[in-house]
Amino acid sequence: MVNETQGTLEDIKYTLVYNAPINKVWDAVATSEGLAAWFMPNDMQPVEGHEFHLNAGQFGMSPCKVTHVDPPNSLSFNWGKDWTLTFELKELDGKTEFTLIHGGWDANKVTEFGAPHTPIRENMNQGWSGLVKKLQGYVEA
Repeated sequence: MVNETQGTLEDIKYTLVYNAPINKVWDAVATSEGLAAWFMPNDMQPVEGHEFHLNAGQFGMSPCKVTHVDPPNSLSFNWGKDWTLTFELKELDGKTEFTLIHGGWDANKVTEFGAPHTPIRENMNQGWSGLVKKLQGYVEA
C-alpha cells in the first residue's frame, strides 16, 4: 500500500508475539466483545461490508466499515473518513504473531473533528503502544 502523494505519513505499525493461540487472538480482534475488552465499545461484526461504529468517548460514535475478513489471519476496516485499521495474525507454535497497521495518514488532511493528521498520528501512535500491550494482557490471561 504505497501512496505517492506529497503529504503521506508513515503507517503506524506494531508487531508483537503473544503467548496465546491464534483463535483466541482472532476472537479478541474480530468480535465486538473482544474489541470492546481492549480497544473501544463497538457493534462490529466480522463480515465484509458490515458498517459499524466505535464509541470513541469524547469524540462520539466513529463510523467504520469492514473491508476484509480472512479468519483467523487478517481483518481490515475503514475507520472514519480517512483511516484503515488492519490486524494480521500468524500462528507460531501455539503463540501468535500479531501486527497492527493503522494507515491513511496525510499531512494535508484533517480528521472529521478538524484536527490535523500529523499531531493526531503522533497521539494515536502513543495510544496504540499501550493498546497492543492491553490486548496482550487480555489474550494471555
